[in-house]
Amino acid sequence: MSITIDSTAAPSTAATAVDATTAPTLAFTDVAKVFATGTRALEGVSIDVRPGEFVSVVGPSGCGKSTLLRLAAGLDDATEGVVDVRADTTSFVFQEATLLEWRTAQRNVELVGELAGVGAAERRRRAAEALDLVGLKGFENQHPRALSGGMRMRVSIARALVAEPQLALFDEPFGALDEITRLKMQTELQRLFQLKGFAAMFITHSISEAVYLSSRVLVMSGRPGRIVDDIELPWSYPRSPELRYEPEFGRIVGHLSHALEAHS
Repeated sequence: MSITIDSTAAPSTAATAVDATTAPTLAFTDVAKVFATGTRALEGVSIDVRPGEFVSVVGPSGCGKSTLLRLAAGLDDATEGVVDVRADTTSFVFQEATLLEWRTAQRNVELVGELAGVGAAERRRRAAEALDLVGLKGFENQHPRALSGGMRMRVSIARALVAEPQLALFDEPFGALDEITRLKMQTELQRLFQLKGFAAMFITHSISEAVYLSSRVLVMSGRPGRIVDDIELPWSYPRSPELRYEPEFGRIVGHLSHALEAHS
């Protein structure tokens, strides 16, 4: 297994049009993962995620969705196959906000620049801009304990965006939020994706969330996880929240639900 970093890769400027001839930002080729316990988590997984493409992965619990992200981030190694990453910068948004409680929102977002050796003035500027993008202007000096769950996740997303990632990995970031906040965060993330044009892989248990956010939705089987369906979605960005009530939206959600049930 190898992870290749291509320093010449550049982010897409148009999140609505994906060029199939462009080299993928992230590619899995016939990837398998077997843990030391003997558990075979993934089998024969091949996925391409191209610049400006938002790809969501749905599947039953324990099918290896989060393992895919760990392999993409270089946090684990594949047992078989190749994981190829062509991005200078990769950001990872976890299921929990994972903020440092003793730092303010601003200082949490600044941490990325601090670790990269960015000067104090520049990292303050970048952090303030990222917090503004996620709607937290005025909350820069609040500590995490003073923020709601949705606001904490916004800080986490701002921290990911401040690195200007070419590849963004999301591991069920909205799973712990209430339904109203979750729907708002989906709309916000879709707006940020359109604005920044990064390649994204998004893990979720919610099929409707995947359909609303994504360029493509992949369905994984039960363990060992395989890709059993790959649906390209017909809508451009930006997408209105009312899209969720359209008949075509419901039809695609139903198709993906049946595919998931058939392979769980």
